[in-house]
Amino acid sequence: MKIKLIYPRWPKLERQTEFNLPPHGPVCFAATVPDDVELSFTDEHVEEINFDEKVDLVAISCMLTCQIPRGWEIAAHYRAQGIPVIFGGIGTMLHAEETMQHADSVFLGEAEGRFGQVLTDFRNNSLKKLYDYQMNFPDIEMVGPARRDILKRDLYNYRGVQMVDLVHASRGCRFNCFPCCTPFLGGREFRPRPIDDVLRELETIDNNRLFFVDNSMSQNDQWEKDLFRALIPLKKKWICHPIKDDDEILDLAAEAGCWYVYQAIFDTSDHIRRRVKRLQERGIGVEGTIILGTDAQDEDDIKRLVDFLMEINLDLAEFTILTPFPHTPIRETLAQEGRILTNDWRRYTGGDVVFQPAKMTAAKLQELYYYAWDTFYGDCSQNLKMAKLFLKVMEKEKADGTYRHASPKRGRWNRNNDGERTE
Repeated sequence: MKIKLIYPRWPKLERQTEFNLPPHGPVCFAATVPDDVELSFTDEHVEEINFDEKVDLVAISCMLTCQIPRGWEIAAHYRAQGIPVIFGGIGTMLHAEETMQHADSVFLGEAEGRFGQVLTDFRNNSLKKLYDYQMNFPDIEMVGPARRDILKRDLYNYRGVQMVDLVHASRGCRFNCFPCCTPFLGGREFRPRPIDDVLRELETIDNNRLFFVDNSMSQNDQWEKDLFRALIPLKKKWICHPIKDDDEILDLAAEAGCWYVYQAIFDTSDHIRRRVKRLQERGIGVEGTIILGTDAQDEDDIKRLVDFLMEINLDLAEFTILTPFPHTPIRETLAQEGRILTNDWRRYTGGDVVFQPAKMTAAKLQELYYYAWDTFYGDCSQNLKMAKLFLKVMEKEKADGTYRHASPKRGRWNRNNDGERTE
């Protein structure tokens, strides 16, 4: 039996430097596929789909709302050939009812311990239209190392720079932020993986640079400390979403190889100023994630916010427009108020105004989005700011003997502990 796993492309943000990271969802799903099944994988961001490949079942993994329409298009092509298609991933969970119209089967929830039953049904010609395991989470100890062997590694370099590999040390999020659909997708309970399991997975990753994609590292102080202490001997360099603003935890993060963090910035307060400063004082860069278009913001507020980001010397900024994704508290509010302008999911990228703002026109908010990008990066492009962060991590790697460089022709990574090239 052969399964074709596909990760559809999606429209990138305007103004943002375009690069492609190896996807996380597909490699986690691949680990749940039994060994007796042949599995091929195509990430449409880095290669074209071979629609002529002979397969028995197509599995389409979608992470984003703006990705789902392309998934439907791909499914239609295969189904026209009589090849059944199953959808999964968090994007599918947000659009389950719609996707059922475009698929032979839809899988909702986490696949560990469950996908074997899907394949049994498929072999018995009894594939169900819906497998609903949402909010019925498997034991976290069932989560094993992701199958990164399905990736074509040479395709994930950016201008000769080794990008990060994605990994997760926990699932779920106890927070309930207004623009976020994580509580709907992964639940409000923090579910940490055993730290020994995380370390075993890291041993399988032939990459010194990692991205912990956990919703937030700052959910349990003791777990956070224990994880960072366990990472110190590995000499990995990693990025993540917010960590606790605590002296001990920040010091441990820096010692453990934290390279930079994504930090939500929602105002110009001294709290934000101090938080960014405390990270940078420890050699940890900060990429601000900034949502524009909240009901509290007018034009002057957005311009002051951009000025503030430059004043505090933020390393990078990613501006997005408030977007009412399905199953978020903000969508429910905007829908009740009749302020949603379109349900064209292709436009739900975070770079397009799809709702009526409270204190300006939709056109003005779109204009301010471009203003924010162009102003913040006016004196130094995002490419160059990214390069500076990579130079910093390279310096750290050289200091502890873990630096690698790429062969421009082959895109392969070679150890360079002594300044000599090795295979």
